[in-house]
This record gives sequence, structure tokens and C-alpha cells, in this order.
Amino acid sequence: MMSKLTGSLPHPFPPDGPTPPERPGTPFPPRRPFPPDVPMPPGLTPPPYPEPTSAPIRIWTDPGHWPGRVYERLFEQRIVMVHGLLDGEAATRLCAQLLTLDAEGDEPIRLELQGLDAELPAALTVIGVLETVRVPVLAFAAGRIGGAALGVLAACSSRRAYPNAVFVLSEPSMSYDGAVSAITAQEHQTRAMLDALWLRIAQTTGGGVTDIREDAARGRFLTVDEAIAYGLIEERATGR
Repeated sequence: MMSKLTGSLPHPFPPDGPTPPERPGTPFPPRRPFPPDVPMPPGLTPPPYPEPTSAPIRIWTDPGHWPGRVYERLFEQRIVMVHGLLDGEAATRLCAQLLTLDAEGDEPIRLELQGLDAELPAALTVIGVLETVRVPVLAFAAGRIGGAALGVLAACSSRRAYPNAVFVLSEPSMSYDGAVSAITAQEHQTRAMLDALWLRIAQTTGGGVTDIREDAARGRFLTVDEAIAYGLIEERATGR
């Protein structure tokens, strides 16, 4: 015999009791408040939602401009940073910075070379400026410095290296296109630029141009101590 039920049924899981486990065999999770679409039993109020316990995440308030501000502050201290691939556009900006600091004062310029590689024409452009500025340029090398970027390092008045620096004597890569006569002319120009690069490094290290060319052909790798013995670096960078 069936009887008709009247009134409202109590909520199957009251707020002061545990909620059912998500799957059999797992412990009861923490008590959760009632979702908005579930009616509350008479006389009960939903418990407050738990407050977040994780600490706020710190982020840069203006990530799009902070590198520029840092470089500006370094520039005010006569420190110039160059990293990555030194191409024609980057070489123009670097030369402009060096010439500006040279015109503004007589104190040395600190040039930070961080993991630097360079295109051959761009490196020779910077070398020409470094050889003509009036003030001394003190180079500090970090990371991997290779290819034509070694000529930029060699053209500085003083050269120091951080403990993590490595140096790779290697031939810069070049690509040619156009007619056969144009490619032949470009090859002659490249050989002349390479001779100027090896000569610049040889003048700094005291070695022979032929030896440096051979080391570059086989990709010779130098640690900081080996670079000091080679004559490319004068000493390790030390704390102030």
C-alpha cells in the first residue's frame, strides 16, 4: 500500500555534514557550500566560501618597458650591454651608444658582451668604431662568445671574462646569391673581411694570422684560462 508524501524533503546532504566521496574507496573531501541552484532547507544558511590560502603571485607591473629602463640606467653609468646576434641594425645602435658616451665624457666605457655572435660586416663596423673612440673601452665577456664577435672583443682596450664564459674560434657563415660574377665578387669581399678579422685578433693575442685562421677553421674551443693563455682575455672578472 502506497501513501502520498506531503511537505518538503530534507536536503540529502546537510551543510554541517560531509559530502559524498567522488568515487568509492576515497576519503570524504572537505565540506562544500551549497551551489546556487540547489534549494536550502528552511532555517539554514549556506556556509561562507573558503578564503584563498595561497600567497599572491608577484609579477612585473609593466613587462613591456622594464628592459628599456634598465638599459637606460646602465647607459647613465656608462655601461653598454650587447647580446644575441649582432647584425647590421644592432651594430648601428651599438656604435651610436659608443660614440655618444665617447662624446659626453672622458671616463672609460664598460662593454658587456653576453652570449654574443656576430655577422662579419656588422662586427667589422663595430671594430672600426672601437679603434677610433678616445676613451678606453673595458670589455666583460659572459656566456658563449664566438665567430666574428671575437673581433669585437679583441678591439677593446681591456678584456675580462666571467667564470662561465667560453670562446669559440670559428669562421663566420656567409650566404651568396645572384649571378656568377656577383657571387665571385662577394667571395673576394668576404676573404678581405676575414683577413681583417684575423689580423685584428692576431694583433691583440700576439699570435700569427695563419695560426688563428687554422684555429678558426677547426672551431677551436677556449675556456677562460685557455683564453688568458691565448692572449684573448687579460684576466678573470673579480668582485668590486
